[in-house]
Amino acid sequence: MNTMIYKGFTARVDFDERDNLFVGRVLGLPETERISFHGETVAELTQNFHNAIDFYLKECAESGRAPTRPASGRLMLRIPPEVHSAALVAAQAAGTSLNQWAAKVLAEAAHHSG
Repeated sequence: MNTMIYKGFTARVDFDERDNLFVGRVLGLPETERISFHGETVAELTQNFHNAIDFYLKECAESGRAPTRPASGRLMLRIPPEVHSAALVAAQAAGTSLNQWAAKVLAEAAHHSG
């Protein structure tokens, strides 16, 4: 997946062969706050991404509401008890809390998935 990051917002970028342009969409936001942009060149795409985020942040500030961030930092999972147990043992073996261990494992997996 091709992504771009600006001011903490990540966008997925695809190429639309039919219209011959790059199309981007900010990830992690609800449909009601969808942010999309496009450009014929990488430079234009990047500028339009920055403009879209800057506009969104300005609009939020003017209306007095906090911008929706893609993630809060809290994650609740339902996993099989045997996986939970194995993760707890792995965290203890590593000398960390389950939360610290899981954060590290998730970060490593996220950085290797793209």
